[in-house]
Amino acid sequence: MRRLILAFALLLGACASQPMATVTPETLSPVRVEGPLDAIARDYVGLILEIGEREPGYVDAYYGPAEWQAAAKAAPRDLPQLAAGAADMKARLNAVPASGLDADSRQRKAYLLAHVSAAAARIRMLSGEKLSFADEAEALFGIRPELRPLASFDPILARIDALVPGQGDLTDRVTAFKAQYQIPKDRLQVVMDAAIAECRRRTVQHIALPANERFTLSFVGDKPWSGYNYYLGDAASRIEINSDFPIYTERAIDLGCHEGYPGHHVYNALLERTFVREKGWVEMSVYPLFSPMSFVAEGSANYGIDLAFPGDEAIAFERDVLFPLAGLDPSTVEAKAELMTLTRQLARAEYTIADDYLAGRVGREETIARLVKYTLAEPDKAAQRLRFIDTYRSYIINYGLGRDVVQAWVEQQGPDRWQGTETLLSSQILPVDLIPEA
Repeated sequence: MRRLILAFALLLGACASQPMATVTPETLSPVRVEGPLDAIARDYVGLILEIGEREPGYVDAYYGPAEWQAAAKAAPRDLPQLAAGAADMKARLNAVPASGLDADSRQRKAYLLAHVSAAAARIRMLSGEKLSFADEAEALFGIRPELRPLASFDPILARIDALVPGQGDLTDRVTAFKAQYQIPKDRLQVVMDAAIAECRRRTVQHIALPANERFTLSFVGDKPWSGYNYYLGDAASRIEINSDFPIYTERAIDLGCHEGYPGHHVYNALLERTFVREKGWVEMSVYPLFSPMSFVAEGSANYGIDLAFPGDEAIAFERDVLFPLAGLDPSTVEAKAELMTLTRQLARAEYTIADDYLAGRVGREETIARLVKYTLAEPDKAAQRLRFIDTYRSYIINYGLGRDVVQAWVEQQGPDRWQGTETLLSSQILPVDLIPEA
């Protein structure tokens, strides 16, 4: 996942306790006419960055005017004041008549309403309100996950059991099988460089990126996530990879696509170019982690793996490029690919496990045991995943469910999957917009 995030700040607009700094959308986009949503959008940025002062990590990225950061950091409102500000902002948005807006502005209004609603929910949570897993996911990310009985995943485990024969516990057998494809630590840099370069090469064939787009890559430890993209603005990202646990060759491709191309780096760069620089819509200069934006971001980043490497192309790239770089034997690569396909079908078991754990129905040790069984992670890795659940809670729905919803929507747009993805990545489309009407 994309983020151990920095807290940013900003001065509020009309509903703040202090006057707004003299900053206009023209600061970011010099040729435009101010519309009825612009003042609300500026106040929305203020609301999000002030919540970030109350919850470090809430703001995933900010690349608007620096003086807005400094002003809010100096005088953030308390939680009751922020709740009142969110309620006022929602009323102001609802008061903007749709009849006076063009199609893009109507979508903009819906986008702001959805994100203000998610911000209000996060404020309630910070104030002590307890929500069920599904209620929390819906309130923050705009979509309600299905919580399936864990027994419904047992047939998938049975297929994996048949694929990886031998004696002993299934998780131990899977771990031993995957160990053949662990990238040696002294080769991580060269393998990750090659994987990201290929992800980028495939992406730029279909999506025109800003000429100055770039990233840096580093390896870190002691994190609850396996990878993170810190978007810095001006088409730049800092990508960090957690090397505490084994990284396998297919994971190098996953991380390269998810964190980089056509994932988080591309998503943020397109949003910045389309909205902040070209339209001057300042609400897109801030990224609240616990918001509908994350459902689209994580879902599209996961779908981007299959988009960039359709069919057997990932297997071929591993075999022909990554295995030699890592010094590994490619003889059972097809069986590994089948194992990864089956393992992905277990992803939503985690929602039920997290629901029971966060509600207090199942304790920590039993939850780790469940993660070991249903995600086939060794105990230390399962404990790290539980640390992620402790930190991000219902955020986990954005990966598997997000990927499936994004894929279905993109494929409904027509045969050009890249064009559909680019449309999504450079839009204010919400999770609710991705669900077909019954």
